Amino acid sequence: MTATGLSGRSVFLVEDEVMIRMMVADMLEELGYKVAAEAGDISEAMRLAQATEFDIAILDVNVNGKVISPVADVIKAKGCPFIFATGYGSSGLPEQYRDRPALQKPFQLDALGKTIEAALRND
Repeated sequence: MTATGLSGRSVFLVEDEVMIRMMVADMLEELGYKVAAEAGDISEAMRLAQATEFDIAILDVNVNGKVISPVADVIKAKGCPFIFATGYGSSGLPEQYRDRPALQKPFQLDALGKTIEAALRND
């Protein structure tokens, strides 16, 4: 499966669980995206969000017990689209970002691809 017309785009991935981050990175590559950067904690994510060029970000809502909002704020200021990955449902999203796309964990390859494509097209 490939992301038609959108493959080759770069993704910034923030996920605190190493095994989940590796799995999502593999899924992204299978869809034809490249992982521009990965972060497992908020401070690293803040640094990378400011210093890395990417087309879209996938943000775990809760990173080591901390809400991802500061990282989302940086990405929003850069004008890049982002989607959330959460095990908490849409009610677990930061209030100011409840209008953003969210993937319910665990998600499948097809759902990941469709959500990314929609976010990139709507940007």
